[in-house]
Amino acid sequence: MGSCSNARAGAVRNGGSSLLEILNVRVVGAGERVVVLSHGFGTDQSAWSRVLPYLQRDHRVVLYDHVCAGSVNPDHFDFRRYTTLDAYVEDLLTILDALGIDRCFFVGHSFSSMMGILASIRRPELFLKLILIGASPRFLNDEEYHGGFERDDFDKVFAAMESNYEAWVRGFAPLAVGADVPAAVQEFSRTLFNMRPDISLFVSQMAFSIDLRGVLGLVTTPCVVVQTAKDVSVPLSVGGFLRDHLGGHTIVEYLPVEGHLPHLSAPAALVHVLRRAITSP
Repeated sequence: MGSCSNARAGAVRNGGSSLLEILNVRVVGAGERVVVLSHGFGTDQSAWSRVLPYLQRDHRVVLYDHVCAGSVNPDHFDFRRYTTLDAYVEDLLTILDALGIDRCFFVGHSFSSMMGILASIRRPELFLKLILIGASPRFLNDEEYHGGFERDDFDKVFAAMESNYEAWVRGFAPLAVGADVPAAVQEFSRTLFNMRPDISLFVSQMAFSIDLRGVLGLVTTPCVVVQTAKDVSVPLSVGGFLRDHLGGHTIVEYLPVEGHLPHLSAPAALVHVLRRAITSP
């Protein structure tokens, strides 16, 4: 693990070139606008394959894999470093700096949405707009906030992942996809199975411990929150909470589809929203 930290520090010193290789960074398409696509838990950059053709015709699109993704050599995952979202934010900013990108539209799914929020607080000049799909600043309920889950719910999930990861994936993937789209379930299952189970559990525990409610007001970048009509992970009330608490001008776009992964299950509906968000002031 120590060598991984040293390698990552060296990557930053070397303009991020090593990190670009480790995280499979790609830049496709052409155009003045730069769009960064950042995938959520359990997937990799291939999750964007159904929307990418509609974006790369007119935009330069940056794709990359998080270090926890199954498409990245698991030897690069440092359990001491990736205990919070901050390390993922540092990876994102290193990539943008290494590519010489000084302004971009950031599209983040699930926990990547929260990464985008933290990155925009740290470097607001980098981001023209945040487009946040299936975003939640906190998954746990408390007295004045409905995140959708109780602590016992998480404990059951983690126990299931530890006892039989394959069985957990087969049960979780269709629930997360929500809609009756077998190809999307198959694709999400594939990328979940590609993750090393101990890394998957570790990242899940980190993601479910997030509470960013206290920093939402520090965001100055305009935001578009994209929420489906029914999402097993994010109640509808969370979209309204983000709209009311994000510091930048924020609108909520509700997709008339089900599921936590509309880029897999309903790409046409999502593309319509993405293109409008990118082209509108």
